[in-house]
Amino acid sequence: MISIYVAQGYDRFLLCTGYKGEQIERWAASMDWPPGVRVECRDTGLDTPTGGRLKLIEDQLAGESFCATYADGVADIDLGALVRSHRESGAIATVTVVRPALQFGVAEIGPDGRVVRFEEKPRLDRWINGGFFCFEQGIFAYLRPDSVLEREPLERLAADNELHAYRHERFWDCMDTYKDAVMLEDMWASGEPPWRVWAGEPVR
Repeated sequence: MISIYVAQGYDRFLLCTGYKGEQIERWAASMDWPPGVRVECRDTGLDTPTGGRLKLIEDQLAGESFCATYADGVADIDLGALVRSHRESGAIATVTVVRPALQFGVAEIGPDGRVVRFEEKPRLDRWINGGFFCFEQGIFAYLRPDSVLEREPLERLAADNELHAYRHERFWDCMDTYKDAVMLEDMWASGEPPWRVWAGEPVR
């Protein structure tokens, strides 16, 4: 995930840790980051929800627009295009939306009840939250320590006409289940994972 951002010019990272936070902090401290790249960790609690984690780092983001991600989804996303879209929108928040492939084949059924054809794992017709965000400082007025970002904060932003959608049409997938992990590990092992937007080795 950090490689995706570093390859596109980002150099400051703040990891909101919880579960196994000490292990993540040791990993971050032991890495040989490229010159100018700074990776810090902030313990935001074991059970803190997504919006609450952002609220807890408000002091470290004062006065700045910033990007955020859940870090369990990978994409060949153009972050420059995302930021430009966000700035042009004038909204407090921008969420990247994606149309992932369904996990199952779909049967098309005719009016007489007969199966006309099958379509193997088509893309979803509707858009879902892809987990890559841009925020202005105004986001913090929508957050509390117990906020689940995807619920009340994003719903209120949408109601206030302050939530913009950036459509990402290319590769996106997330690691929510063991099956997802196996699939993404296989893609990585192939040597050409679709989300590899950097040249050479990932940052370490």
